Amino acid sequence: MTAAPDPSPLPRNALLVTVAPTGAETAKSDCPQLPTTLEELVVAAKACEAAGAAMVHVHIRDAEHRPTLDLGRLTETVTALREGTGLVVQLSTGGSVHDPLDDRLRVLDAAPDSCSLTMGTVNFGDEVFLNPWPFVRELYLLSQEREVVPEFELFDLGQVAALRRLLDAEGLPYGGRVHCDLVMGVPGGMPGTAPALVAAVAMLPPEVTSWSATGVGRSTLPVALAALSMGGHLRVGMEDVLSYAPGLPVESNAQLVERAVALGRLAQREPVDGRGAGALLGVRPR
Repeated sequence: MTAAPDPSPLPRNALLVTVAPTGAETAKSDCPQLPTTLEELVVAAKACEAAGAAMVHVHIRDAEHRPTLDLGRLTETVTALREGTGLVVQLSTGGSVHDPLDDRLRVLDAAPDSCSLTMGTVNFGDEVFLNPWPFVRELYLLSQEREVVPEFELFDLGQVAALRRLLDAEGLPYGGRVHCDLVMGVPGGMPGTAPALVAAVAMLPPEVTSWSATGVGRSTLPVALAALSMGGHLRVGMEDVLSYAPGLPVESNAQLVERAVALGRLAQREPVDGRGAGALLGVRPR
C-alpha cells in the first residue's frame, strides 16, 4: 500500500480546466477549424489560456494533417507551447489507435510536463485502443524516471481497479500526487452518465489527489455538470466534441473553455492558471 496523499495545495473552490484541442480522430478536411498545425495549436492554446484553461492535452499532426508521434515535432511543440503560454503541457501517449507501443513510449523523450497514461485496453468505436499491462507498467516507470507527471486516463471501471494495482506495485508517481481523468461516453467505454461517474469516483484509490471528467460527444454537458456537483475538474476541447449545441458546430476550443469556466462559476468554482495547475498536479518546476 502507498501512503495517503497530502492535502490539496489549492483552495477548495479551485477548478482545473484542461483543453484537448485536436485529438487524433477528426480529419482537418471535415473540420477546418481544428488546430492541426503548430501555429494553429499555439494560437488556440493562447486563446484557451486567456479563457481560463490551465493545462493543454496535446496530439500533433504531420504536414498533411495526419496524426503523428514524430519526436522532432513533439519536441518542437512542447517548446513552442512553453514559450507562448503558461499552460501545463501534457502530451498524449495514446497517439492514434494505430500507433506502435514503442513509438508511444518515446513520447516522453520530448520532456513534457505531464503525459497521459491509459490504464487498460478498451474498444474505441470500431477500433481497439491497446494498452496491455506490461506497456502500462513500463510507461509508468519511465514517467517516474523522467520526472513527468502522469494523468491516469480511465475509460471504464476495470481501469479504475487497474490503477489500484499499479500504485500498489510501483508506488506514487513523480511529484507524489495522483490525478485521474475519467473519459466517458466513448463507444466501448463507460457511458457518459451521472450514475457511471458516481460509480467510478467511488472506486478511486485513496491516493488520488484530484480527478477530472471528460464527456465525449453528447455526454459533454451531462458529465461536466455531474463532475462539478461532485467536486471534480473538467476537460473539454475539440478532441472530444465538435457540436456546441444541436445543429451548431463548435467554432473554437476557447468557446468550449469559456463554457466550462462559466459552468464552474455557477458552481462557485474559480479556474486556476498554469502555475496553480502545476501545484495541484505536482509538476516539476520549469
